[in-house]
Amino acid sequence: MDVQIWTYLIVGVTFLIYIGIAIWSRAGTTGEFYVAGGGVHPIANGMATAADWMSAASFISMAGLISFMGYDGSVYLMGWTGGYVLLALLLAPYLRKFGKFTVPDFVGDRYYSNTARTVAVVCALFVSFTYIAGQMRGVGVVFSRFLEVDVTAGVIIGMIIVFFYAVLGGMKGITYTQVAQYCILIFAFMVPAIFISILMTGNPIPQLGFGGSLEDGTYLLDKLDGLHEELGFAAYTEGSKGVLDMLCITAALMVGTAGLPHVIVRFFTVPKVKDARVSAGYALIFIAILYTTAPAISAFARTNLINTVNNGEYEKMPEWFSKWETTGLIKFDDKNGDGRIKYVGDAAENELTIDKDIMVLANPEIANLPNWVIALVAAGGLAAALSTAAGLLLVISSSVSHDLIKKQLAPNISEKGELIAARVAAGFAVILAGHFGVNPPDYVAATVAFAFGFAASSFFPAIILGIFNKRMNREGAVAGMVVGLLFTSAYIIYFKFMNPELNVEENWFLGISPEGIGTVGMIVNFVVAMIVMQFTPAPPQEIRDLVENIRLPDHSGEAHSIEA
Repeated sequence: MDVQIWTYLIVGVTFLIYIGIAIWSRAGTTGEFYVAGGGVHPIANGMATAADWMSAASFISMAGLISFMGYDGSVYLMGWTGGYVLLALLLAPYLRKFGKFTVPDFVGDRYYSNTARTVAVVCALFVSFTYIAGQMRGVGVVFSRFLEVDVTAGVIIGMIIVFFYAVLGGMKGITYTQVAQYCILIFAFMVPAIFISILMTGNPIPQLGFGGSLEDGTYLLDKLDGLHEELGFAAYTEGSKGVLDMLCITAALMVGTAGLPHVIVRFFTVPKVKDARVSAGYALIFIAILYTTAPAISAFARTNLINTVNNGEYEKMPEWFSKWETTGLIKFDDKNGDGRIKYVGDAAENELTIDKDIMVLANPEIANLPNWVIALVAAGGLAAALSTAAGLLLVISSSVSHDLIKKQLAPNISEKGELIAARVAAGFAVILAGHFGVNPPDYVAATVAFAFGFAASSFFPAIILGIFNKRMNREGAVAGMVVGLLFTSAYIIYFKFMNPELNVEENWFLGISPEGIGTVGMIVNFVVAMIVMQFTPAPPQEIRDLVENIRLPDHSGEAHSIEA
């Protein structure tokens, strides 16, 4: 069977699984819609958390970025992995014990203020919509290549699937769908990695193959360094970014991860605080499988790509080349008219443009793997994108229905009315997400990096100070979130949208790129919050007692009851 039939078959079966799970786990109450009833097993929650956290950026784009950026791309590995550890150890157990299943709810109650709650809702929507744009873009890329439809049609198909199981099942449906999606995405990621590792290095374990040698006895990374330098690129194992920018991007991704609302809410779906810690550990193991494999895939793909396309005759390129050309994600411009592809580091002479988002998806084709493996990777990419998109949709819908409508605008709304409002909000969010998916601001991973910067500069200081500083009050928290988010947004908008021609290191503040500015925004948030706190009244005594209570380990066995 050809690739397209395999793709229809495998993707179709996975979609039927998702829809079947959604029907089986249909939410009937707000408790099931928001936190899956709070009775999910820690292992299942760990798998769902891993799928929620490993988005299209992790599956599709991260290895592609490392493939092109080499050493510089390691910021994504370090930032996202470190961020998860930070979230699991520093924040999740305390938030779970506090008993509020949305970040705006935590902020509103901890800072005894509906103004703080509203600011947090705005931040949650800002972060979630930016993040979801990256996911829908990933869906569009997969569909455009493997179903041979344009990106817009691909995004619409993805919207329909996500809408169905997210709106129907809420968190309950999303949780069990994400368990299935984790199994699919990790299998799809590992199978081609193992295949290619055996073919290139003779070692079935990609992590070991990454440090192994090729048939001619040359170490893989030495070979890749040589190819890069021969073609005028920077050596693969050496970076070109400044140290401060590397640190800022890594830190922004770390603390941004820790403040992501769609991951935090997952720790409210288990029965006890202890289960939240256990499921965080399981999730880390499940995540590590993919993240320790990604550098190997990057090196394999980069080596195979250069060997296949550079100086090759355009007319004799493999079928995958023309297929990706039709999507517009590979472009060949025969500048010297010799009919051969010149792929070099010098932009004036380079004739080939490759979208970084296609590297993982194209990797099995470049390595001539069986058609079913190629289709499997497509299904895995869709699973990763759809799982995170669903989690984000739930954050958006719960922010609107629970934190805005239930907590502020209509406190007497019935449970049925709140459930309808949540589903309507999710429906509008799907449409808006689809728009951003068709018109993304950047590559998948870069778009997601912006979302992390927004989360770092807004939520993270408010959550940390809310847990570890009894004196922090509502005035300080609100001022910090507003100033941090405005500063980060203005910087990103200025360089990415208003003056992209100025987006070079010489013009950046202290050499910090828009991807790393969230770290500065976070520091600004902390400073503003601490200063404002000094000149405004302290929190009420009951709030101080509450903060003291959630930090005591001898009370960690039980969580506060969840108000859904």
